[in-house]
Amino acid sequence: MATAAEQAIERFQKIVGNEEGVGEWHVVPQEQINLFADATYDHQFIHVDPERAARESPYKVPIAHGFLTLSMVPHLGGSIPPADPQAYKGVAAGINYGLDKVRFMSPVKVDSRIRARREMLEAILKNPTTIQLKQKVTIEVEGESKPACVAETLTRLVYAG
Repeated sequence: MATAAEQAIERFQKIVGNEEGVGEWHVVPQEQINLFADATYDHQFIHVDPERAARESPYKVPIAHGFLTLSMVPHLGGSIPPADPQAYKGVAAGINYGLDKVRFMSPVKVDSRIRARREMLEAILKNPTTIQLKQKVTIEVEGESKPACVAETLTRLVYAG
């Protein structure tokens, strides 16, 4: 009898090459940028000093750290409904396995609204209880022609035995 992962892999492979959906908007306020600066010890003025950014930054306002934008992937992706909910039946844990490629293409200015767009690139059965998904996540900035970030994420789904 096939395991839950072995049954799910067929469902995921049908999604490969397709957009899974678009998430909800999220505002990036100065407070969130400051908290990220505190957590990472990255207090560069272009992130945390609105007055100096207005004078010296090419953006004229503070911008979010690129890694803050990247760290929002799980939150932003959480508002995208699964393309095939049945594929997740029996998942005991989802584990961030890593990234294959990340590009920061444009800044996220303070108080901008961002959202995620996700595409399934690959689904591989790693063992009878584990599937690895490779998804392209594009972080869009409302009103901007270029995305803030494009990342290829790797997630391991571990199914109950």
